[in-house]
Amino acid sequence: MKFLTLNTHSWMEKDPEQKFQLLLQDILKNSYDLICFQEINQEITSAQVEAGALYQPLPSAEPIHQDHYVRLLVEKLAEQGQNYYWTWAYNHIGYDRYHEGVAILSKTPIEAREILVSDVDDPTDYHTRRVALAETVVEGKALAVASVHLSWWDKGFQEEWARFEAVLKELNKPLLLAGDFNNPAGQEGYQAILASPLNLQDAFEVAKERSGSYTVPPEIDGWKGNSEPLRIDYIFTTKDVQVEKLHVVFDGKNSPQVSDHYGLQAELA
Repeated sequence: MKFLTLNTHSWMEKDPEQKFQLLLQDILKNSYDLICFQEINQEITSAQVEAGALYQPLPSAEPIHQDHYVRLLVEKLAEQGQNYYWTWAYNHIGYDRYHEGVAILSKTPIEAREILVSDVDDPTDYHTRRVALAETVVEGKALAVASVHLSWWDKGFQEEWARFEAVLKELNKPLLLAGDFNNPAGQEGYQAILASPLNLQDAFEVAKERSGSYTVPPEIDGWKGNSEPLRIDYIFTTKDVQVEKLHVVFDGKNSPQVSDHYGLQAELA
């Protein structure tokens, strides 16, 4: 199973159209089975459109607009014969102009839901966070995949993880949790995830083949004053998932940088 996760930064990026095309070409080339995206946005003021038959709306989501980043990606992919089921969990208003959230794309049909993990539920408060969770079957294997964008350790992560973990405990199937966890490798949040009764593993640490290391350079948005590159984007799985390969991508080395975060590309079994 081929998998990608990326905090896209979407339309907040410099030269966003060019980076959108680079991401589109990568998906066409690799034909991922599953994709998790974070910071997927649309302009608050842009026009509403039909999202298409493969979109699975969630209760709290805003209507899909013409410039919705994933809607446009899915449309372009379909034109090239790659069809993706997709869902989007709306989190909050970003930079006073965007509806921002997390998305899942799947080649196979999904049963999607959202999990409110934050203390607050107010789209005007950037602390509001929802996880997108989708159950699907890939290569005959049932699994649950989550697209995750959580808070910093001392800004809500502990409560968010506890709520998220409580839902995951009820799922008796392999788990694939991916995204921007905003907690550097080795620190308290990371350790809490690995100490969870969910019995998770960090795909980067257990991959039979891997390349790259960090997922953000110094001084990105939300990490002002940080002088070191960090690993804050992860793929965590239950131990019944085999991690054959894990590569850091879109890092400006092996592939062009398309966001302020780098992506993670994995082959799982």
